[in-house]
Amino acid sequence: MIKSITVTNYLGDSIKLELGRPEKSGFLIVSVSGLGPSKANINTTEVSTIDGSLFNSARLNQRNFVFEFIFVETINGESIEDVRQKSYKYFPLKKKLDLLIETDNRIAKTTGYVESNEPNIFSSREGTQISIICPDPNFYSADNNTTVFYGIEPVFEFPFSNESLTDPLITFGNIQLKTENVITYKGDTEIGVTIHIHAIGEVENITIYNTGTRENMRIDTVKLEALTGSGIVAGDDIIIKTQKGDKSVTLIREGQYINILNCLGRETDWFTLAKGDNIFAFTAESGTTNLRFWIENKVIYEGV
Repeated sequence: MIKSITVTNYLGDSIKLELGRPEKSGFLIVSVSGLGPSKANINTTEVSTIDGSLFNSARLNQRNFVFEFIFVETINGESIEDVRQKSYKYFPLKKKLDLLIETDNRIAKTTGYVESNEPNIFSSREGTQISIICPDPNFYSADNNTTVFYGIEPVFEFPFSNESLTDPLITFGNIQLKTENVITYKGDTEIGVTIHIHAIGEVENITIYNTGTRENMRIDTVKLEALTGSGIVAGDDIIIKTQKGDKSVTLIREGQYINILNCLGRETDWFTLAKGDNIFAFTAESGTTNLRFWIENKVIYEGV
């Protein structure tokens, strides 16, 4: 069951539309279309000598939300006219906005652009129909999942309970000393990852593996030295993004961001997570213990 929809406009202003408490926002949600999986285009080729056709490719269409609202007076004393004018603020035409949809068992996020806002001002039950186009048809989890290989995994959470004032019962973090770890992915379709590498000393030639698919990615420190004047040294951070449409390899050194895409090995694979267990590992020709290594990923949902 859908609990609420939070809308954040291009200026960062947010409004939470609770389905069970429309008097708090002034927007009574009558219906919303576009919450399920987007329609796919299946491209095929007909062959005269066989029945049916041959599959070529498939792609998802953009997502189109259509909201049906009825305006109601709010507990803060806003009139129906005030709420109608508020819809222009939170659903401005042509502008980007974020939608955060909370259900009983997931929180999904997507980004779209307002196509139309059509209020029926002279109706006895005044409201509006708002259309939002989302170029990316997928929903994404609101938070990142972080898998720590080599480093400190934060585990302290609020609320907490301290059962003793003398014994050390509260754990703030766990020290992880692994060069191999499992990422369990529960999304509906494959997704890229963000790999973080922090160096506390000199390191030579880092290689990252997906042991299940035999894919690998290698950072050549000889090429890095030719580009920047030195290989990987203490204080360096490397961020690798493998998401579709957002692939990059960036070195952060002394506050400067340097594109080091050319420092990858020739046969580089851009990792993606498949549903289920994904086993990743990393190594270096020298200085493996000088690395702090973790992987972040979101979760893709086809619908809420």
